[in-house]
Amino acid sequence: MFKKKTREAIGRSSGGLSTKIHATVDALGNPVNFYLTQGQCSDLEGAEVLISELTAPMVLADKAYDADARMITPLKAAGGTAVIPSKKNRKQPPDHDKYLYRERHLVETFFCKLKQFRAIATRYDKSARNFLAAIHLAASVVWLA
Repeated sequence: MFKKKTREAIGRSSGGLSTKIHATVDALGNPVNFYLTQGQCSDLEGAEVLISELTAPMVLADKAYDADARMITPLKAAGGTAVIPSKKNRKQPPDHDKYLYRERHLVETFFCKLKQFRAIATRYDKSARNFLAAIHLAASVVWLA
């Protein structure tokens, strides 16, 4: 049985109550899929769910997703390629395509567009279901613009 805050994807972080929106976008920066977690959860928790549903041959992500067991190995097993820069503390950092990694700005651009909607930026909805529906609605407006 889940606690109410866990079920509603509301977590406590240093800034107060928060929710993380995990998203995948296509090569043009259009939203493809979303997943919500509590604010204090690791980025990899949402990535595992989104990667399992992904059909893209290549994944661009930032340093937070540099994890062999949870991210890179499942991608390689599915026939994909990970373009993820390594963390500073890695003993043997893998190579990545620096020029292709520059296209990761499309994800950040999408989040900037999504946070133009006040209800998304401040999370007015109490339930995770309604908040996710608002994200889908705002993402459809972003997709059409």
